[in-house]
Amino acid sequence: MSAASVTSAVPPAEAATLLEVRGLHVEFRTRDGVAKAVNGVSYSVDAGETLAVLGESGSGKSVTAQAVMGILDMPPGRIAGGEILFKGRDLLTLGEDERRKLRGAEMAMIFQDALSSLNPVLSVGDQLGEMFVVHQGLSKKDAKTKAIELMDRVRIPAAKERVGQYPHQFSGGMRQRIMIAMALSLGPDLIIADEPTTALDVTVQAQVMDLLAELQRELDMGLILITHDLGVVADVADRIAVMYAGRIVESAPVHDIYKAPAHPYTKGLLESIPRLDQKGRELYAIKGLPPNLMHIPPGCAFHPRCPLARDVCRTDVPPLYEVNSERGSACHFWEEALNG
Repeated sequence: MSAASVTSAVPPAEAATLLEVRGLHVEFRTRDGVAKAVNGVSYSVDAGETLAVLGESGSGKSVTAQAVMGILDMPPGRIAGGEILFKGRDLLTLGEDERRKLRGAEMAMIFQDALSSLNPVLSVGDQLGEMFVVHQGLSKKDAKTKAIELMDRVRIPAAKERVGQYPHQFSGGMRQRIMIAMALSLGPDLIIADEPTTALDVTVQAQVMDLLAELQRELDMGLILITHDLGVVADVADRIAVMYAGRIVESAPVHDIYKAPAHPYTKGLLESIPRLDQKGRELYAIKGLPPNLMHIPPGCAFHPRCPLARDVCRTDVPPLYEVNSERGSACHFWEEALNG
């Protein structure tokens, strides 16, 4: 087995790489020590492509996204290394004013908790219109017109009548549509959606995901979808990057992941999904808990929970082995995982 840096599928020749994260390290200094939240993450996203970033809570998915967006709390957070290239420019070398101009206009983020992300004392129309007032200098009247157009675009019924209403007057699914509208308002090239279906029922989840996928195709945006739910991304993602303890442990086209995972952690996540053909059986769960990021186990961080773990796993950190030109797995025994 030869080690190689496999971070993404090989893009088509005509595809434009919007975002490339290279060897990103993020840590948090606390009273109890240094928590290494992101440990050498690398991935890329092309125009019109959807990358799903999966993993349990605490795996580093959202922290990576916050670093990309430039909204990481520093301190206590600190970017300890790496590059974040957006359209070829390293965002980590830009000043805060330059980063602010990019946010919203060229890259935007949809947060997981729409109720707490929206201002409860401002109408949704004012919050949507603010983007146009601040970034494009529109009058409040013109900004309101734009807000209504956005609400129509994300299929909020009676947008003209509801533009003056407040967040608490909308359902969870409608609030999430407002967050999507806000992210779309200035026509960004890249959107990061952080757990966009959290706390929504299954039917509304499907509606929100269908809407995101439709808008992404229509506008040819790059989309990073952060989630812990493999079921959510099956029909919308092009590629999947699986994270564990701040590292990408598997990267592959979506259909390859579902057909045959090449890492025991990915396999465990798939087996944890409830299935109709397993009625009456006990639901599978990965044993143990994710590691404390201040005390990440030596070797492969997953080895205390891994059914394939052997002596080498306890001492040697596995690189992202090249499974094929489109796929990588950070497992010393990826062949056994793949064929098992």
